Amino acid sequence: MSDTLWATDRITSAEEIRAMIDQPHEAVVMKTVHQIDSHIADFIAKSPLFFLGTSADSGRADVSPRGDAPGFVKVLNERTLAFADRPGNRRLDSLLNIIEHPQVGMMFTIPGLNEVLRINGRAGLSKNEALLEQLGLSGKTTGIVVIVEVEECFIHCPRAFKQAGIWDSQTWPQEHPSTMDMFKAHLKLNGYQAKE
Repeated sequence: MSDTLWATDRITSAEEIRAMIDQPHEAVVMKTVHQIDSHIADFIAKSPLFFLGTSADSGRADVSPRGDAPGFVKVLNERTLAFADRPGNRRLDSLLNIIEHPQVGMMFTIPGLNEVLRINGRAGLSKNEALLEQLGLSGKTTGIVVIVEVEECFIHCPRAFKQAGIWDSQTWPQEHPSTMDMFKAHLKLNGYQAKE
């Protein structure tokens, strides 16, 4: 981003942000828990999709969607959950980031529900065969299990999903961007000619 875009109006401190936005209500702070209770376990069991946030030691951040049949993420105990890594594009952004910097953020969704479940914790990778067998469901795995030690969990308010109308099919665009055209254009920008 060009420095000229924020040279005069850049916000550089927490105090400046708090001068603009009040402190959160006490209940918003107190809703955070530090273990997986029955409500959180039920939410995870019903979620077919979550987003995994990771970062590298360099500071480069990444968010990756992870999806499968509901129940693909297993609660192992009140402080631990796990999921099997599925074959994908082999970039391995999330897994390599976890090796460098284990802190992760997870956002679980349930279709039709505007609230999301947020979990933050420390992740590690395992190739434990017994755990893989338990987590494999009916799909293939890479042979890697991601295990997350939960540090905090909380339900996030529905405002963003309501404003986006994400589950209301009347708000969905009639035409979608061509992801294949985008893919080919980006390859071309990087000097790579895709085969037809």
